[in-house]
Amino acid sequence: MKSIKYLIAIILFIAINKVQASPADVNAAVNNVLKSYLGIKNALTADNSKAANDEAKKFTAALKAVPVDQMNAKQKSEWTKYAEKLRFNGEHIGESTAIAHQREHFGDLSADMYAVLKAFPANDIVVYKQYCPMAKQSWISESATIKNPYYGKKMIECGVTKETMKAVK
Repeated sequence: MKSIKYLIAIILFIAINKVQASPADVNAAVNNVLKSYLGIKNALTADNSKAANDEAKKFTAALKAVPVDQMNAKQKSEWTKYAEKLRFNGEHIGESTAIAHQREHFGDLSADMYAVLKAFPANDIVVYKQYCPMAKQSWISESATIKNPYYGKKMIECGVTKETMKAVK
């Protein structure tokens, strides 16, 4: 009888812990989305549409893995503002082989990714919001050195850092 009570107690403990929101899980998932985004950015910087295509598929998979059910009401509200737009642009980059088209969608993807990082200050690395005046577009980078994803090797250093987002520990 005692072992049944202990077993029930353990099962309840595990179930309660699964149901409770885990900010660490949400933060880790948002960081995975960020890392996938950076993969797209780096592929476009290298003028590699095939790699951008592959990285975009990883990005949309990372989006699907975000545990929305573990978010509080405010987080859910913020996430739902951007998740569909992120998915839409990620899928377009993942389906296209035309780098110009990928870069068009990357502009919108970058704006929404920046908004997500502001709403979910969970980045575990320092990231930089950078801006290209020629393309009139911003992007997020893991490096303070400008490497322009909108023009790639043609104008790799075109841009300025507009903001530094410190890593959240």
